[in-house]
Amino acid sequence: MWRFILNLQGFLRHLLPKSKFICISSNKSQSYMSRKAKILRKTKETNISVDVNLDGKGKYQIKTKIGFLDHMLEQLSKHSLIDMKVIAKGDTHIDLHHTTEDTGIAIGEAIKKAAGKLRGIKRFSSVLIPMDETLTRVSMDISNRPYLIWKVDLKVEKLGEMDTELFKEWFQAFSQAAGITLHVENIYGDNSHHKIESCFKALARSLREALEIDKRIKNILPSTKGKL
Repeated sequence: MWRFILNLQGFLRHLLPKSKFICISSNKSQSYMSRKAKILRKTKETNISVDVNLDGKGKYQIKTKIGFLDHMLEQLSKHSLIDMKVIAKGDTHIDLHHTTEDTGIAIGEAIKKAAGKLRGIKRFSSVLIPMDETLTRVSMDISNRPYLIWKVDLKVEKLGEMDTELFKEWFQAFSQAAGITLHVENIYGDNSHHKIESCFKALARSLREALEIDKRIKNILPSTKGKL
């Protein structure tokens, strides 16, 4: 038997001397297009660069020169598993409004660009996140129809150096730039820090779920209209 196999191999080499045989393993995982993007946003008020990888591991490098905002964006990256690099310079000598708002715009634009044509995504998500005495819900539809519902009441005027009214501005800018219908609701809670941090963590987990590729429809747009 072995002599027959060796003779057959020799015959095939003689017959097809220049041919190459490629073994294809059925266990080889299918490769998907990389969902990464870079955005540069420069105005007279801010200069911001954002890099994202939607299929990352939650690695981050955040430098906005606003301590509390840095802390929130780190939560966003960590719990969404979106690798995120955000470098922002702004007119913080005036106030923190422009840098906060433009950071939301740039991150939203980067995520939208990285998500591409949205084929195969789960699209919808709704997440409840507790933080000590606080419970917050974030629901979203990645629909290219941006809309924000914000039901978060804060008892203090500042968290760190940030005016607390700026958090709504950040979520508004983000939802508009990302093309996301976004509902943010603090169901109950007392501590304002906990309320806002739970909002960012819930946003992160909701993004993670809605942007995930559903293997059952990995090449199909999740819409009966055929377009998002």
